[in-house]
Amino acid sequence: MQQSGSMQPEAEPTPPQVQQAGRDETSALLASLPMDTVNHWLREMMLIREFEVRTMQAYQDKKIGGFCHIYIGQEAVAVGTIAAITPEDPVVTAYRDHGHALARGMDPKYCMAEMYGRIGGCAKGKGGSMHMFDKANNFFGGHGIVGAQCPLGAGLAFATKYRDEVINKERSKHVTLCFLGDGALNQGAVHEAKNLAGLLDLPVIYIVENNGYSMGTAISRGTTVGHEITRKADAYGIESAVIDGLDVLSVYRDMKPLVEHCRQTSRPAFVDMRTYRFKGHSMSDPRKYRTKDEEAQYELLDPIARLSKAMINNQMLTDERFKQIGKEVRQEVREAIKWSVASKPPGKDELYKDVYVEKWGPYTGTSLPEMLGGDES
Repeated sequence: MQQSGSMQPEAEPTPPQVQQAGRDETSALLASLPMDTVNHWLREMMLIREFEVRTMQAYQDKKIGGFCHIYIGQEAVAVGTIAAITPEDPVVTAYRDHGHALARGMDPKYCMAEMYGRIGGCAKGKGGSMHMFDKANNFFGGHGIVGAQCPLGAGLAFATKYRDEVINKERSKHVTLCFLGDGALNQGAVHEAKNLAGLLDLPVIYIVENNGYSMGTAISRGTTVGHEITRKADAYGIESAVIDGLDVLSVYRDMKPLVEHCRQTSRPAFVDMRTYRFKGHSMSDPRKYRTKDEEAQYELLDPIARLSKAMINNQMLTDERFKQIGKEVRQEVREAIKWSVASKPPGKDELYKDVYVEKWGPYTGTSLPEMLGGDES
């Protein structure tokens, strides 16, 4: 067969982008929100950032082991989306989960103790970085298997709907947030979960934290229609949206009506949340698949810098107060580390706990972690 023309070299893939909000639009968004709320979001993002910086240091000092996935750059996603739901709404995510746990309300000391593998951690030191869990705040984990949380997200939505409609004889009134990375899009379980959610009218929102690279392969090289992944929701009759995940104001503005729509209709949704991780996929990632120029370009869109600058421009924040918040979160994380170091490692008897809910054979059933009132001293 004769080939006409010549193959053109493929353009270097870059992460998908969205239209950035202009200064006037940002000012209008700020004006529509209570000052305390915006200050809280800024502090939460700064807390997550400081927590992750100190986590990286501890990992490099070999005080934290195993796999470790840092959330730096994506703070606006967790903070903005979780702000759009109620404390009673379930949240489940993948293994880049420290930021979500903190945004959902977990005390940093329990989160850091879990990183250190100590008995005072949220999972008693047995889960580590990838398995944060906080039942009191309806945070149902970090999950280490790619895409495995997506059927769980559908199951959580089914559970709330069943409880609301069948047991309580009311209308469905909860929404579940299920986070995943763009690298999970090609997992069969993700598609099965979306299909089921569409069939059963489950109020779950699948939020793809689309940082453009999966583990280290640009989305355009590993996923069909990577430039428009919302088409993967169209196939299941699921409503979708594209949101600027590097701006917490845009995240909240666009997520809030979507959450309420899903709550009212008891239907699923799908979000292409355009973001960027400033660090590698994990602590062992040298980031050779992207350029320094590209990283510098996206760091100009740092969600913390964007919000603080906008607040200063709109007389909602001073440089002095911004620095003070930084000191406060650094002290809070230092105290969390101090508390974690003082907590003991799990004893050998913990091998026989939490295997089964109730006692069976040599297994002693489940015991609560310290943050839920358990006695692990």
